[in-house]
Amino acid sequence: MIRVVAKGKLKQDVNKEEYIKIARELVTETNKETGCISYVLHEDINDPTIVTMIEEWVDEEAINQHNASEHVRNIVPGLREMRESTEINLYRKV
Repeated sequence: MIRVVAKGKLKQDVNKEEYIKIARELVTETNKETGCISYVLHEDINDPTIVTMIEEWVDEEAINQHNASEHVRNIVPGLREMRESTEINLYRKV
């Protein structure tokens, strides 16, 4: 299993409710994917402009298929435009 932590900082002028609405569509579609164990959007308790997707995948191939999916290609670019920064880290259990 691989866990992905994708942390983003929203731009100051972004409508956060709109970001969450769009991100929830991505969450819904991604959770239907073969190989997706869990895909959940989180908000930082101390800084609500930080949103983090915590993902669990069966393997790297599942992540690659996710990244090539139609819903990722259609939704993620718009979300990326709303963030000033993004940090993505992949983890394996040790």
